[in-house]
Amino acid sequence: MRYFIEFSYKGTAYHGWQRQNNAIGVQEILEQALGKILREPVAITGSSRTDTGVHATQQFAHFDRAEGAALPPRLVYRLNGLLPDDIAVAALHRVDPELNSRFVATHRRYEYRISRTKNPFLHEVAYGLSSPVDVDRMNAAAKGLLGLHDFESFSKVHTNVNNFRCTITRAEWEVRGDLWIFHIQANRFLRGMVRAVVGTLLDIGRGKRSVENMKEVIEARNRKFAGPQAPAEGLFLVEVGYPEGLFLETYRD
Repeated sequence: MRYFIEFSYKGTAYHGWQRQNNAIGVQEILEQALGKILREPVAITGSSRTDTGVHATQQFAHFDRAEGAALPPRLVYRLNGLLPDDIAVAALHRVDPELNSRFVATHRRYEYRISRTKNPFLHEVAYGLSSPVDVDRMNAAAKGLLGLHDFESFSKVHTNVNNFRCTITRAEWEVRGDLWIFHIQANRFLRGMVRAVVGTLLDIGRGKRSVENMKEVIEARNRKFAGPQAPAEGLFLVEVGYPEGLFLETYRD
């Protein structure tokens, strides 16, 4: 039987989502907690990867149990009791055994958060930036991201993918007082893509690039043409979308 686990985490203390040989990732912490409660080794597969220091308010992964093996009572409650304070499980969802949490996702949505003033309550969860930036220029340039494009210019180099094409359905900045939030949604994202997009938009907002340069960067299909990666602490994976009716049963306690 296959289950999707829905969870969130503050990524400051972790070297990204994925299990690593010489550093601690969120995946390893979850596998250890699940294995302790289920009393068997557990391997989980994530719906999306996040880099070191990146956060998630909604992330999914899947794991398997033998056919007919019942879940322990109050598994979500017990998991949260074992997990550190910066990781929380929201629910478990039983799904058809052939479904992969990564490949059946219909979209992902990220937010990049910038604090325009020093705010101790946003430390480590927003990029502090007080220098002049024109958000209207950034929003004008963000419109050029919409639709299906080859986004190789915004991908980390030596990324092992079949293609660099993504369909972006939302790309805009929202101003909430001193907090600026960039919303971006697509069917898929490349490694380092959102932070490279934000870095390029910030260059445009600072007047280092023209609004029209966004189109030129996309057409170049070369990482050297895009801006620097924005700092990791401002980036959140906030939503992973799935087709309606995918979850057969849901457990929340």
